[in-house]
Amino acid sequence: MKQSTAILILSLLIVQFSCGQNIKGLVNQLPVQIPTAPTNQKPALSNQEVISGLKEALQLGIKNAVNQSSVLDGFLGNSQIRLPFPPDAIKVKEKALQLGMSSQVDKFETTLNRAAEEAAKEALPIFSQAILNMSVQDGFAILKGGNGAATAYLKNQTNQQLYNAFLPKVKEATSKVSLTAYWNPLITKYNAAVKLTGGQQLNPDLDAYITERAIQGLFTLVTQEEDKIRQNPAARVTDLLAKVFGSL
Repeated sequence: MKQSTAILILSLLIVQFSCGQNIKGLVNQLPVQIPTAPTNQKPALSNQEVISGLKEALQLGIKNAVNQSSVLDGFLGNSQIRLPFPPDAIKVKEKALQLGMSSQVDKFETTLNRAAEEAAKEALPIFSQAILNMSVQDGFAILKGGNGAATAYLKNQTNQQLYNAFLPKVKEATSKVSLTAYWNPLITKYNAAVKLTGGQQLNPDLDAYITERAIQGLFTLVTQEEDKIRQNPAARVTDLLAKVFGSL
């Protein structure tokens, strides 16, 4: 009886040991996963990288915008920024067309846009100085500000300077192409017609109109250039641009 009991106990120990070895072997065969750091974390940017990257982006944007707008047909050939007949004198255009003066209207609108194209050449140094003056705080505000933030910064910093620089060039350009030679017949005919009916005569400031619309058109192009860099990785043509705008 004692011998049978001993044999039974020994058998149980052998089975237990064997099972333990099997379990240990299975555990050893399981794949071991080593925790790794997240790979989607974006590298932190230094203040210098942010400000340098934004200045680089703005310099690229303003250069492209000025180059596009200051050439022949830069305004006239671009429907997004083309200067139309002055809105506050649209009745003059309507009356002129009724009187068969469509050719004069076309020539007049062409001279408006030629003046804007000449004025746009003055923008680059003004924009560049505003970019040089950008602070670190300005840089981070622009970076996190979303679409149009850089353009808004430039507009705030340069709008009056652009107006002061553009206006003399506009006056020079309109004088050179004899804008009044196209405008005077239109406005004279209109004012003579409305005088008979007791209507209000018009004499809008054409130089101010051209200047304001030229600046507006230029900022339209700057906005487009900014949006390209923010939204299209292919437009980030340097490593610094890719790093700064890729961090967003």
